[in-house]
Amino acid sequence: MGALIALRDVRKRFSLGEGEVEILRGIDLDVDEGEFIAIMGPSGSGKTTMLEILGALSRPSAGSYHFDGDAIESHDDDALADLRAARMGFVFQTFNLMPRMTAVRNAALPLLYAGAGRAEREARARGLLERLGLGHRLDHRPGQMSGGERQRVAIARALVNDPRVVLADEPTGNLDEKTGREILELFDDLHGGGRTLIVVTHAPEVAERAGRVIRIRDGRIESDAAA
Repeated sequence: MGALIALRDVRKRFSLGEGEVEILRGIDLDVDEGEFIAIMGPSGSGKTTMLEILGALSRPSAGSYHFDGDAIESHDDDALADLRAARMGFVFQTFNLMPRMTAVRNAALPLLYAGAGRAEREARARGLLERLGLGHRLDHRPGQMSGGERQRVAIARALVNDPRVVLADEPTGNLDEKTGREILELFDDLHGGGRTLIVVTHAPEVAERAGRVIRIRDGRIESDAAA
């Protein structure tokens, strides 16, 4: 059985003035179903760019990306959007919640894009929010919630479409120590339930919970080892 995710010689270049800068310089990576991977490295090393490619938010400039055996680097934008909607969930440091929407409507957004009916969307979102301890905040907007509560809403949104992979970019970066620890415990539960987690982080306490730590430097994988 092959890897769930396979990158081969993936490169990413961006235009800079009259030239180009290469952010990723030949990434080879296999991710198996159910792994918990932490991606670490100094600022500017290419961590977030790599996560964006893994999450089909950005296309490689060169190289190949297979998801569950499907070559996706040549998919059009609609096909990539369908892949993200059906198989991936995203958690960001800045939460990226819609300020005018309630917790339920924010958590249900991926189902709206997937074409689910309103009753199904709200039922699934409410169920997840209640499981995450937010049953008393269902109709609150982000501005009425703490940072930890907003991150829980973001995690509910990431899980509402039952994705195979959850990708997170510094998910505890804007949280205090206690709240960050609670969010990491939620990640432990997700991993224990068989979910594949890929987390970009600077925090050693995140890496300690992962089963595998990949360190990036200057756009290349410097090390890849069990935590």
